[in-house]
Amino acid sequence: MHNPNTLPCAGGIVFDADGRLLVIRRGREPGLGRWSVPGGRCRVGESAEDACLRELREETGLAVAVERLAGTVERDAPDGGLYRIDDFFCRVVGGTLRAGDDAADAAWVGRAELMALPLVPGLVDALAEWDALPR
Repeated sequence: MHNPNTLPCAGGIVFDADGRLLVIRRGREPGLGRWSVPGGRCRVGESAEDACLRELREETGLAVAVERLAGTVERDAPDGGLYRIDDFFCRVVGGTLRAGDDAADAAWVGRAELMALPLVPGLVDALAEWDALPR
């Protein structure tokens, strides 16, 4: 059953030529100070794919192309709502990496670096399920 408090969101899973994963450190809640893949809420009338492209550009300075859906997760939102996050595999098509919008930092990380970071809850499990952990 559809929860009326479900907020559609989108995220991007992006790898560089060395197999490192693009991550951002969240500059605001939820997950303030924790690392995650870039993403955010869909605007009214905006598709998840378009939200993914916009959020990646805003948070990382990178232009990406959506390749395919990696998977969908649901996470608790403030006030009893629910974030429904469609995460997409993407590839970089332009731009220069820099943290922007609500991202406090942005980086390419390998698997060991990823595991050492304070991550948002559930990120590693979702990436592992989708065969999307960095090398």
